[in-house]
Amino acid sequence: MALKRIATAHWEGDIQTGKGGMSTPQSGLFADQNYSFKTRFGDEKGTNPEELLAAAHAGCFSMALSAVLGRAGFTPTRIETRAEATMEPGMDPGPTVTGVHLIVSATVPGISAEQFAEIANAAKAGCVISRALAVPVTLDATLG
Repeated sequence: MALKRIATAHWEGDIQTGKGGMSTPQSGLFADQNYSFKTRFGDEKGTNPEELLAAAHAGCFSMALSAVLGRAGFTPTRIETRAEATMEPGMDPGPTVTGVHLIVSATVPGISAEQFAEIANAAKAGCVISRALAVPVTLDATLG
């Protein structure tokens, strides 16, 4: 049976001066979170789709890495992942996410750096969000 995860967004006004809100009604994590042209391309407080994409990718990759490590017989004590979604605003037909760079630091007892790099790359390839994106996904993986 397929799982559905739901988020909602609304927008009022034109692209430059309008504003909107995004919500996650299933989890209740946030409701009507502010987003606008200024939160996306400026420094106004609020969120934007690219930030949420990066958050989803960081979370998905961390879980994927834990799963692949487990299948290889390792139990991580800590995984910290930063996802940097790069958006080029001036592209045709419009702003485009051109890549995501994953930076992970993990504490994994008993693993070598070579084993960790191999497992991290397998997790990157298998991560649901990595597979959903049609952009290159790069990775920096370090033990710490």
